[in-house]
This record gives sequence, structure tokens and C-alpha cells, in this order.
Amino acid sequence: MEGLDHSAGNGKGAIMKRYNVYCDESCHLEKDLSPVMILGAMYCPAENKKQIYDEIRAIKAKHNISSFFEIKWTKVSASKIDFYLELLDYFWNNQDLLYRGLVASGKQSLDHDKYNGGDYDLWYYKMYYRMLDPVISPNDKYHIMVDIKDTRGGKRVAKLREVLCNNIYDFKKEVIDQIGQINSKESEILQLADLINGALAFYHRGLADNLDSNAGKIGFVRALQKYVDLDNNTKYGERKFNLFIWKPKE
Repeated sequence: MEGLDHSAGNGKGAIMKRYNVYCDESCHLEKDLSPVMILGAMYCPAENKKQIYDEIRAIKAKHNISSFFEIKWTKVSASKIDFYLELLDYFWNNQDLLYRGLVASGKQSLDHDKYNGGDYDLWYYKMYYRMLDPVISPNDKYHIMVDIKDTRGGKRVAKLREVLCNNIYDFKKEVIDQIGQINSKESEILQLADLINGALAFYHRGLADNLDSNAGKIGFVRALQKYVDLDNNTKYGERKFNLFIWKPKE
């Protein structure tokens, strides 16, 4: 399976690296009336996790924000826009922080009876696999952490690991050696995933121009657009900000 270049090398003598992958989802419920679903992963070499946490907390302190403050898209406001824009710049300038996002459009019009055996969850797992596919390299190891969303999370995570491992022939679970749930309050890196996912959902639902007057959110989306085209797919092997916009077949 083709994956992103994680600088671990390929072939004999390659150095295996360990990555922490923090996964978040937005507008993921079948009947939430959103036309899009967003899945995203913010990930980094495991050895850099503590340094990233410390640097994000330093940004909080610079803006007189408690280290316990949870970074969330729903909290973005004009009064804190400088803080969120600095977080965006920090992410973009940190070569160890990487993001992969998937925007699944047309969610409300999908024919699950025809394509997924009437099972919305099957489509959800397909999308999750496609989101993580470019991230996972068989030459490295991964600890995947999924944000706790509901009481069904444990079963969903177990199924997700089965799907991911089977698709890369990792039957001994040596590549994806850990997968579990995490509360977003415990991880600033997961919170960054929530922030970027929220911006993508905001943009692709059309709220930035039409329905939402939150100047902070509009400002953040406009800043993100200076870094990346939110309307089109990046190259499959794009490393820093990898985006795939999935559309159902006509």
C-alpha cells in the first residue's frame, strides 16, 4: 500500500518510526442534517509529543489563556482570534505536526441500501479507512487515538482497527499496534484536529459566506485558505496538509 513518505526509508535497513495519530470527526451522525462529514487526523512522531504540548501551552500563556483551556472550533470567536491564528501559524511552521482530512460531501443524499447494504456505519468505516490510508506506512508503527464521542465508541474503535489492519495485511497488528479512545481535554494535538476539522465543516457547509456572522470563525477560515486550497484535493502524497474531498458517484 502506498503511503506518505515518513522519512523512515524503505527497504532493508530502514529505521522504523512511531507515530501518534489523533483522530477527530465532525458532523458524523447519520441524521444530523449536515450535508458533509469531516474526518481528520493530526499526527506527529511520538517522541515529539511532549515538546508540542509544551509549545502550545506556551502560546496559551502568551495570550493569558489557562493551560487547561480546551481548544475547540465551537469556541473560536473574534475576541480570541489572535490566539487561534497563532495556533494556525504554529501548526503550519512545525514540521513535526501533520494533518490529513477528508470531506465527505452529499451525506444526506447517499443511497446506503444500494451501496452499503443499508448500513450507514459501513460507509462511515469506508470513509475512515480512506482518511487514514495515506497516513499509514507499513514501515512504521502507529498509536491511533480516537476522540470519545458516544457510548458506542468502544465497538467502533475495535471495528476500525480490524478494517485498517486487514487492508494493509497487518494481521499480527504490528503496524497499528495500539488504537483506543481519548478525551479531547487530554490532548492539545487532538484539539488542533478539532479546530481544523471545524473550519473545514464551516467552509464546506457554506456558513462562512451565508449564515454565520461569527467574525472569528470567518477570519480563521480565510487565514487557512492562505495556506491551502479548501476546494480541491491535494496530491495523494502531500505531507503537511493532506486533503481529500470525497463525492458520491452520480
